Amino acid sequence: MLWEARPFSECDYARNKYIRTSLPAILLKGSLWDGSGPLAGRFGLATSIPSTRLSGSVSRRRRLSGQSERGGGGQLGRGGIMEHIRTTKVEQVKLLDRFSTNIKSQTGTLYLTATHLLFIDSSQKETWILHHHIAAVEKLALTTSGCPLVIQCKNFRIVHFIVPRERDCHDIYNSLLQLSKPARYDELYAFSYNPKQKEEERVQGWQLIDLAEEYNRMDVPNSDWQLSDANRDYKICETYPRDLYVPRSASKPIIVGSSKFRSKGRFPVLSYYHKDNEAAICRCSQPLSGFSARCLEDEHMLQAISKANPNNCYMYVVDTRPKLNALANRAAGKGYENEDNYSNIRFQFVGIENIHVMRSSLQKLLEVCGTRGLSVNDFLSGLESCGWLRHIKAVLDAAIFLAKAIALESASVLVHCSDGWDRTSQVCSLGSLLLDPFYRTMKGFMVLIEKDWIAFGHKFSDRCGQLDGDPKEISPVFAQFLESVWHLTEQFPQAFEFNEAFLLQIHEHVHSCQFGNFIGNCQKEREELRLKEKTYSLWPFLLDECKKYLNPIYNENFSQSLTILEPDTVSFNFKFWRNMYHQFDHTMHPRQSVVSQVMSMSEQNKLLEKDIKELEAKLGHRVNKELDAAFTKEPLRPVSPVLKTSQCFKKEQPLLHGNDCIRTIEGSNAADNRYSEYMEELSKTEPGVVSLEYGVAKMTC
Repeated sequence: MLWEARPFSECDYARNKYIRTSLPAILLKGSLWDGSGPLAGRFGLATSIPSTRLSGSVSRRRRLSGQSERGGGGQLGRGGIMEHIRTTKVEQVKLLDRFSTNIKSQTGTLYLTATHLLFIDSSQKETWILHHHIAAVEKLALTTSGCPLVIQCKNFRIVHFIVPRERDCHDIYNSLLQLSKPARYDELYAFSYNPKQKEEERVQGWQLIDLAEEYNRMDVPNSDWQLSDANRDYKICETYPRDLYVPRSASKPIIVGSSKFRSKGRFPVLSYYHKDNEAAICRCSQPLSGFSARCLEDEHMLQAISKANPNNCYMYVVDTRPKLNALANRAAGKGYENEDNYSNIRFQFVGIENIHVMRSSLQKLLEVCGTRGLSVNDFLSGLESCGWLRHIKAVLDAAIFLAKAIALESASVLVHCSDGWDRTSQVCSLGSLLLDPFYRTMKGFMVLIEKDWIAFGHKFSDRCGQLDGDPKEISPVFAQFLESVWHLTEQFPQAFEFNEAFLLQIHEHVHSCQFGNFIGNCQKEREELRLKEKTYSLWPFLLDECKKYLNPIYNENFSQSLTILEPDTVSFNFKFWRNMYHQFDHTMHPRQSVVSQVMSMSEQNKLLEKDIKELEAKLGHRVNKELDAAFTKEPLRPVSPVLKTSQCFKKEQPLLHGNDCIRTIEGSNAADNRYSEYMEELSKTEPGVVSLEYGVAKMTC
């Protein structure tokens, strides 16, 4: 089965429909350039007269949102993003298919807007690339057929264009370099994205996840744990949230003293409370101990955490770094806890590598994935040498140790790495996922991400390269977390309410900057950006489409019956996540599992049936309208021929003219045939439009 479609997340339905019908005319008018066109601001498009170029240098701008060059309310002015666009339209561009065994290409027109790069081929199929998804742009040497332009995306898409003229290629190249790495937060897509929701709906979307309610679900506060207001004004730790839960016996002087002894002021706080045995997962950063320094307040803080658990006299301190790295940090005045100074603790290193090793490992993996014509031996050898799956195993092993300590030993655990916002987030969130079935539901997984990643200051903007910053800060830490969860869903398919598509969609939007959830490096920064006032939350949009993300074999009773998920991390249980790293290869794969293929076909049929019902309702409404008009103004006309057509037949379905977003189907499925008939009938009076989920697509069964 061949299936080609643009992911719905890259552009909302209204934008797609408007551009499909109006873009060529608007381009000729050039009205968008001066901000007066119907799409200016509304859809975030920047278009002008074809091949128009801008001259002049682009000054480096500040990233602070208050220093914006565009108008208020997220609308695009004459400056800002617009000044980076030199060429808005290039014709006779070729798009190469990197997954084809033969060098095939499609010829079409390339459009550059303020938010997307759009390619429309001769068959009117659209390829959308969000600027924020672009990780790297490479302009290769001029060839006889044109100038090659290679775009690598953060969602692992690689697009290879051949631009006829080098000058056009150079302009597109320079524009994409600027547009993919904005200098300020307010230039991100989220600040101009407008799904036409009411203000009340937008506010309710942000209120969907309430972390105070989540801690109440854990029975916190209680006699041992309390809500502290010590960080209410972010004076103790700027990268922690305002609301922090600490042992009830920990006074404010102890909290302040402990924060001064921890890197970045990230003192030990509660992450997860296991109410069945009163054990806790706490998190912090490394101590500033060096070779001999100690802090009585920090020692009292760890003692308070241990005493808050009456079921065990000791607690674990888990350092997620390799021991050699921790020893090296001691020379810089940091390091790890001295067991001689802390009573009743058991120290454990788990050996997860730092962000630089992970970035290098992913790059090697992508080089293996992007190399054409590799033999099986070469591919497997490359997969082994990049070390990516070995790192995933290390993360899962650490989470398993954590979960076993909580569930089987009833021991509390304190987790830290260097600064407590990368490996610490991975281990705490995965450990909680193994322990608590709530986090294995769709809503619970959103809560888990909000709690252990967003609230506790994982540096999403730096790690995802959202702005023009230090490339050494970029690292796939959150992607490793999602991949670890995917491996768990493979071993325990009945224990998770959500499917693989849910994880892929979250990964898509971590990098899209379409929603405000993952913008910024900490809560304080997000409040300064006023994200809840200016942007939309991702979670309600995912819940609105929850049927697409449901796992059909999820068993709630089975998930809740497990005291702990204990995955087997032997080497042969780890596999290459093809649908993540080759998700844009829609050809049938020889090693694709039968179960996944059947589930995929089942989901497609469900979506087709849904579309059929919508079209039937539309058609019925149209027939009733015609009948009413006939009785009042004109003689009765014949009933629609669709109602007289047999539902089971075979014939090649023609492509409907004037409709770029229709899906054509060739096959004998009864649902498919009815779908095509309804579309043909509706096209006689108005364009037939399918949900954006399909985009421009063609499926051959």
